[in-house]
Amino acid sequence: MTTHAHHRRPLRTTLAALTAGAAAAAVLLVAPAAGAAEDSVGWLRLGHLSPDTKSVDVEVTALSGGAVEFELEGVGYGDVSPYTELDAGTYTVSMVPSDAAEGTAPAISGTVTIDPESANTVVAFGPSDDLEVTAISDDLSRPSDGSARIRLIQASTQTAEVDVVTSTGVPIARGAKAGDATGYAEVPAGPWTLELDGGTVTGETSIDVAEGSVSTLFVLDTASGGLEIMTVTDSAAVGAVPEGGVDTGAGGLADADRVSPAPGVPAGAWLFGI
Repeated sequence: MTTHAHHRRPLRTTLAALTAGAAAAAVLLVAPAAGAAEDSVGWLRLGHLSPDTKSVDVEVTALSGGAVEFELEGVGYGDVSPYTELDAGTYTVSMVPSDAAEGTAPAISGTVTIDPESANTVVAFGPSDDLEVTAISDDLSRPSDGSARIRLIQASTQTAEVDVVTSTGVPIARGAKAGDATGYAEVPAGPWTLELDGGTVTGETSIDVAEGSVSTLFVLDTASGGLEIMTVTDSAAVGAVPEGGVDTGAGGLADADRVSPAPGVPAGAWLFGI
């Protein structure tokens, strides 16, 4: 992906080739554009999490003046784009079916405010007849030595609520509803087996979080009607945090719905029971 110091020329990127697994492995942060003031830019990425919504083209425009900042083509279910650098400000994110005629009204749109030195993820989720879009703040601050930082976003449409626990029974989330996002928590780096329980639907996923990484675990639907977790790297261990840093601190999801910790688990230490 190419960045420009001035965001007035359209930036078009095709995501059709990204599978859910490839997206998880390929999410990289875009370095600040040459000459851009580090304290006046932020970062935005986009995700398609609606299982029965066809591929979409996405357009990000400045709310003030309506200039097109960048576009993505052929974004399919489970695709999560790389971060793109944007000047601080408010933007409109619009999505239209990829095969729609030019000028077709967006299937859904929403706004997101990019604060200086902040990172945000905008996702479309839910069934196609009740599609929703939400913006979630990302916290890319580096974890302590030997650890990784993770959070969970529930985007499954197969169940009203889902519980996620480790194979040893330690809770990650209880009663997570569609669109819910947990706060970040530090966990020991390494492999984990996660069990998902949505009542009538279940699933099991193995993940491996690298030391120094920051990751989001997306709960998605499988083609067979089950549940799975897709791990997307928000920030890798080496050189992934944008120059100047992105650190939204403990309040990174202050305006987002949070999944409550399981009863009896201390606040701020409930993920994986640490």
